[in-house]
This record gives sequence, structure tokens and C-alpha cells, in this order.
Amino acid sequence: MASLKETLGDMCLLHRLVLNRPYLALAIGFGGLVAALWPAQGSWMRQALVGWNAGVWSYLLGMAWLVARADHGRVREIARRQDESAGLVLATLLAGAGVSLYAIIAELTQKGHVPAHDAAMRYAFTALTVIGTWLLVGVLFCFHYAHVYYRDGNSEPPLRFPQENFEPDYWDFLYFSFTIAVAVQTSDVAVASRTMRKVVLGQSVLAFFFNLLILGLSINIAAGFIDS
Repeated sequence: MASLKETLGDMCLLHRLVLNRPYLALAIGFGGLVAALWPAQGSWMRQALVGWNAGVWSYLLGMAWLVARADHGRVREIARRQDESAGLVLATLLAGAGVSLYAIIAELTQKGHVPAHDAAMRYAFTALTVIGTWLLVGVLFCFHYAHVYYRDGNSEPPLRFPQENFEPDYWDFLYFSFTIAVAVQTSDVAVASRTMRKVVLGQSVLAFFFNLLILGLSINIAAGFIDS
């Protein structure tokens, strides 16, 4: 009986994921398919990273399409439709981003002689993974900010934009999110709720270490080119 309940619960969770986050569901499926079909030559870690990149970049393309077409009414509708699992989805994908970065570092620091052509391909693959993951984190926080902003319909918005009676769309949340991602500080948008401050704090700390990691990888790649 308990097993049946767990199975039904998993099916319900999957149904909500497909219904509320179709682009994410498609990206996960596409990434898994690419990883499964990729020739199993070399390490399984590289195969998983190929699938991760396929999923990440397909998701980013889907989100770019959505952002370009959604007005603030559509943004409000999507944000309110997402349930309380939004935080769990964010945490899970951020964990996946962390694992992908760990994997790419492990791939990059493998010992042994690597031909110049293979080394160049490895560095290009590293850049593709890091850039994609960095963009993914910013986009994930953008959509989470929209979810927190619109979910309760409070008279006092958790973010205060400079304009009066302003209804932000995804471009505004992207602006706020990537200002933190690039500068590790907020912009001209004021944070006005405790819940939103927690999210901003989490992204700020994550952005600091992410940018530090990118700097370290850049130095490593530059040193590799000099040695070769």
C-alpha cells in the first residue's frame, strides 16, 4: 500500500513538472536522451556532461523564446501557477549545476599527455559548460524571483522598482538577477521582504564563489595554452 502511494506521489510530481514547467521537462528528457545515445567512449563523466550541456542549452533556448513573448500578465500567470515545489526545483537544479562544474574540473585536471587538438576541444567544452551553467543559474533565479514576486498577490511587492505602479516582466527579473550574478550586488531595485532577501542572499553568495571559480578556470586554461 505504501509503495502504491509512493508511486502515485511520484507520478503526481512528474505530472506537475510537465504541466507547470514544460520547457524544463523537455530539456531534462532531451539531455537524458543525448547522454544515453552519446558513444560510450572515454569516461562516463564526459558522457554525462554532454547530456548536461544538451539539456542546459535547450532549456536556455526555450526560456529565451518564453521571455521574448511573455508580457507581465503572462509572467504573473506562470509565476502563480508554480506550486510550493519551486524552491525544491531551484535547489535541485543548482545542485546539478554544482556537480557539473565539479565534473568539468575533474575532466580538465586529468593527468597525462593530451594532443593539442584534443586539448583545444577540452577547453572549448569546458567553456561551453561553464558559460551554460552560469547562464542557467541566472535564469533560474530570474524565474524564482518572478514566482516569489507574484505568488501571493500582496499589495506590498517584495521588490520595488523605480517606476510607480510598475508590473515587471521577465526582462526586469533578468536584469535584477544578472546584476547580482555579474556584480554581486543589487541594482536600482529595492528588496522589500524577508523572503526575497533570503533568495538574494543565496544568489549573492553563490555568484561570488561561481565568479571565483570562473577566474580560477580561466587561469588554468591560460596556463595550459602557455605550456602547450
